[in-house]
Amino acid sequence: QVQLVESGGGLVQPGGSLRLSCAASGFTLDSYAIGWYRQAPGKEREGLSCTSGTDDKTYYTNSVKGRFTISRDNAKNTVYLQMRSLKPEDTGVYYCASPHLDLWGQGTLVTVSS
Repeated sequence: QVQLVESGGGLVQPGGSLRLSCAASGFTLDSYAIGWYRQAPGKEREGLSCTSGTDDKTYYTNSVKGRFTISRDNAKNTVYLQMRSLKPEDTGVYYCASPHLDLWGQGTLVTVSS
């Protein structure tokens, strides 16, 4: 079964860190660009970061640049999103996706609150 599964969400205080994981099964993700997206309460889903499938180029939206880092471990068939200096406005459901395959995970909830 071809799928992406996110994990690593939870409750964290402002200024804290979390690492999200996006594990692929049923296909090898090293050939595909993978992106992380966030849907905050009452807002539309937005793209945060992506990593290309061939040359490992990365992209970050301005609101997370310098705080979030995307990486991949091809041996584990997993893409990560390391999040630091978290803010309350980072709260939302985080999804990973393969735009090429039009494949989305089920999402993992991140809540940044004191």
